[in-house]
Amino acid sequence: MMDWRSQGVLLSARRHGEHAAIIDVFTPDYGRHAGVVRGGAGRKMAPILQPGAQLDVSWRARLEGHLGAFTVEPVKSRAAAVMGDRKALAGLNALCGLLQFALAERDPHPELYDRTLLVFDLLGESDAWPLAYVQWELALLEELGFGLDLSSCAVTGSMQELIYVSPRTGRAVSRQGAGEWASRLLNLPNCLRGVGDGSLEGVPDALATTGYFLTTWMAPQLGNKPLPPARDRLVEALGATRTP
Repeated sequence: MMDWRSQGVLLSARRHGEHAAIIDVFTPDYGRHAGVVRGGAGRKMAPILQPGAQLDVSWRARLEGHLGAFTVEPVKSRAAAVMGDRKALAGLNALCGLLQFALAERDPHPELYDRTLLVFDLLGESDAWPLAYVQWELALLEELGFGLDLSSCAVTGSMQELIYVSPRTGRAVSRQGAGEWASRLLNLPNCLRGVGDGSLEGVPDALATTGYFLTTWMAPQLGNKPLPPARDRLVEALGATRTP
């Protein structure tokens, strides 16, 4: 018999049979993990099993490769905090959708888990959550081996006036270094570098840039499927240009 206990954030739940549900939970020690919740589709459990919910979960299966069964206890509900905020709700769904899209099952990512909780907890609580979200997308790329180098200009080595990113190398490019190639480069707003005055003005450009690398670098390694529709809805909610 295989079993473990951890906390995790619920990514999705779907009905399984008449009364059960299959849930997908992101945990720090066991990664993205699925299992059956007996009674998960019932009136008592269904309100608890909402995307973004923090759960105490115990998993048990006869063999490690089996789907297994969860018993769950609620720790924190995040649905109420975002239900009245269309943008925050879109952010919650984008986080859940991208984690399901990008992470292999049962592959731990403890640092990404900690970053994910920080963004979840900002949703509905702080107007600055989009700044944390764009940094989270950078962290997701880094975690999966597609990190960008935004520390200095790829052409001149300068750390000043870094306003572009090369779509080919993922490295920052300064105004001076861009030259005649500027029109072919992606925008690098201050918020993507984690600097600036806290303004949300650069968020649409930041999402367009991270979206490019999620689509052209990450997705081809994951079966070349389109990014989750939930991310497109977030992009539209925040006024960004959708990724082709």
